[in-house]
Amino acid sequence: MTQGSAERLESIRHAITDLVAVRGPGKTICPTEAAKAVDAENWRDLLKDVRAQAVVLAKSGEITIYRKGRAVDPDDFKGVYRLGVPGKKLPGSDGTR
Repeated sequence: MTQGSAERLESIRHAITDLVAVRGPGKTICPTEAAKAVDAENWRDLLKDVRAQAVVLAKSGEITIYRKGRAVDPDDFKGVYRLGVPGKKLPGSDGTR
């Protein structure tokens, strides 16, 4: 890993944790928000790294990965996901919307 990519990954981690903290309990962010916070012009190129860093952060307990309003296993999820504060139940996650 080059120094530039290590700095980029660190920027992504900070963007995720900062945005989740600002959004607060019971709310989530879209991964694209973190990518855009790091590079507004080339954010699409960062989405794989955002996902990878989200998994690292979820495994360490710093964030939770949600799919359809429910916390998911960071090692086993597919499709559209969101990121939030750990351990907080989201509105509508009981199947009601």
